[in-house]
Amino acid sequence: MSETNAVEILLVEDNPNDVELALRALRKSNLTNRIHVARDGAEAIEFIFCEGPHATRKIENGPRVILLDLKLPKVDGLEVLKRIKSDPRTKTIPVVVLTSSKEQKDVVESYQLGTNSYIVKPVSFEQFVQAVQQLGLYWMLLNQPPKG
Repeated sequence: MSETNAVEILLVEDNPNDVELALRALRKSNLTNRIHVARDGAEAIEFIFCEGPHATRKIENGPRVILLDLKLPKVDGLEVLKRIKSDPRTKTIPVVVLTSSKEQKDVVESYQLGTNSYIVKPVSFEQFVQAVQQLGLYWMLLNQPPKG
């Protein structure tokens, strides 16, 4: 994997405030060196599958973890999750659903589609920062992904 274009974290989030909070939290943990933000589901799919403006990327240089909101414009998060987990080239990428939805049907469907974790966004800034820091540290430093 080429280190120059390797992305470690893909943050898929359409709310600018949540994007900024997540980036600040990851920065505090020194985890922002290789992060890419997709602001809707269509952009996330193009990035993950190296399509459109991301056609020069190699799919093998995919992110080490994807933080995925469910309520997204263009293509919703469940459809993005379905695409990732149904493709043999991307199905082993850990996907953490990070959403404000507490709806049981979203939780159940996310796990049925193969999410690795489902986290409801905390409401306070401190809780949000702590949750994102812990997510980043776990998935980037502790988790052992399969060798591709």
